Amino acid sequence: MASELDVAYVAQLARLHLTAEETKLFQKQLGDVLKYAEKLKEVNVEGVEAAAHAVPIFNVFREDTARDWFTAAEALSNAPRQTNNLFIVTKVVE
Repeated sequence: MASELDVAYVAQLARLHLTAEETKLFQKQLGDVLKYAEKLKEVNVEGVEAAAHAVPIFNVFREDTARDWFTAAEALSNAPRQTNNLFIVTKVVE
């Protein structure tokens, strides 16, 4: 079982304020997770190639090809504020 210190530490990292009852519940749950992780160490993985994913992952992006798009005038046509072919926006950083 996970200790109260483990649960309090994880709760602090997650900025959670737990009651004593919640801490006790999460101690049991964290302990169960840790027991399961220990059980997984018993699995024989000899000869199994390490992988980051259970199934192969392939790049599914399309080719990056040039194509016609908006002109600057078209892009700015609905802008509430503009000048010198630029959008005028509210300052967000001081």
